[in-house]
Amino acid sequence: MLIAFNKPYGVLCQFRAQEGQQTLADFIKQPGVYAAGRLDKDSEGLLLLTDDGVLQQRISAPGTASKWPKRYLVQVEGVPNVKALQRLQRGVRLNDGPTLPAKVTLLAKAPGWLWDRHPPIRQRRNIPTSWLRVELTEGRNRQVRRMTAAVGLPTLRLIREQIGSVKVEPLALGEFREITGF
Repeated sequence: MLIAFNKPYGVLCQFRAQEGQQTLADFIKQPGVYAAGRLDKDSEGLLLLTDDGVLQQRISAPGTASKWPKRYLVQVEGVPNVKALQRLQRGVRLNDGPTLPAKVTLLAKAPGWLWDRHPPIRQRRNIPTSWLRVELTEGRNRQVRRMTAAVGLPTLRLIREQIGSVKVEPLALGEFREITGF
């Protein structure tokens, strides 16, 4: 079984209850499924869950050739220049070593299907924001946030929109559906 879930901002990627925090158990009642990868509390979007350990490993295990690429929408503070975009595309050096090259595109605006975030991100009158689409084939802890920070573009909002061929759209925030054909 494979489940696609549109994780809201602030939800912990665990089923174990934690006082004052929403968890996956507040949304998904299917027994025996586990997250294939993680999204931190501050990130939103697509999370896959499965009851199949082999599939979970294929989706999320670091360093495997069969790992599924992950695509993110990233709202950053500032406007990236060509040099910053090229650094992200080539890979940047982080404290745990260099990242693999990434596919990075500057978007004219956020996609029309994107939901509002609650609470909204901070707005600064004199500092513009930009949207990037970033696709990775590795998945280090808070990697996208660390990569954008390394090139001078702090991440304000991070939404995972796709894992492999599975997309978060058209799921509404907090909704899930079973995926067939895997």
